[in-house]
Amino acid sequence: MPIKIPDRLPARKTLEDENIFVMTEKRARTQDMRPLRIALLNLMPTKIATETQLSRLLGNTPLQVELTLVQVESHVSKNTPQEHMLSFYKPFSAIENENFDGMVITGAPVENMEFEEVEYWGELCHIMEWSKSHVHSVFHICWGAQAALYYHFGIKKISLGKKLFGVFPHRVVYRNPVLLRGFDDTFWVPHSRYTESDREAMLKEPKLKILSLSEEAGIYASMTKNGRQIFITGHSEYDRDTLRNEYMRDINAGLGTAIPENYFPDDDPSEEPMMRWRSHANLLYSNWLNYFVYQTTPYDLSELKKN
Repeated sequence: MPIKIPDRLPARKTLEDENIFVMTEKRARTQDMRPLRIALLNLMPTKIATETQLSRLLGNTPLQVELTLVQVESHVSKNTPQEHMLSFYKPFSAIENENFDGMVITGAPVENMEFEEVEYWGELCHIMEWSKSHVHSVFHICWGAQAALYYHFGIKKISLGKKLFGVFPHRVVYRNPVLLRGFDDTFWVPHSRYTESDREAMLKEPKLKILSLSEEAGIYASMTKNGRQIFITGHSEYDRDTLRNEYMRDINAGLGTAIPENYFPDDDPSEEPMMRWRSHANLLYSNWLNYFVYQTTPYDLSELKKN
């Protein structure tokens, strides 16, 4: 089944070139079915790249997905043309009275700041509280996961001292986790961050299930009961070149960032990066949509408030 996106969204051509079934708004109006309503709160500076990456994964399932792009109102994006934001994104206030089957909250390059220092922290807290009664399952990524763990459980983030940067092996630690169904014993995930949520506090939180971790990258996947809140610390959605682009950006900025681990053949930045996380990324998002959204969401989304 396709993912429904705005007719002129730049992601459309990219996805169609990759043979991913995309349904435009015009065609969707002729379909006699209720698609899964997914809101994407995109906090990343590279919004067009991020919306394309996530559309690719959300569209690679047998389910029809209607994607709504959402932005915070207390921050103006400096890296994405305002024409794009005005054309394709809705301010949160425009969807506040709506309900969604699922929601994705992305990471953001603000992890070295205290949560309360982030310009849009108050609005994000409001959105996370709103999601409890208006969204069936929320999927948090990287800093978005750190922010949610802090807001919902008071779990603080800890500085790693240096940038965790590269692609790292992970293993499943929770017996038969549905979210990771079909995963190999060892699977690879890209990471790019300077902080992590306090793992000891996470292990002690009785409302959290720890699903997967890495010796190098720490806890990767965790969730609350029934998957209403899911926390992913890595960037499974990244393209092949995303870490390379970040590396070159850091080098050009004089940050002295080390070569991303387990990424370039022989650690040679002139070589084509190895993409070893594509299959697990597709499984992760299809499992989320199937088991934690589609199979358990109420047909009438107004019933969410009763849960």
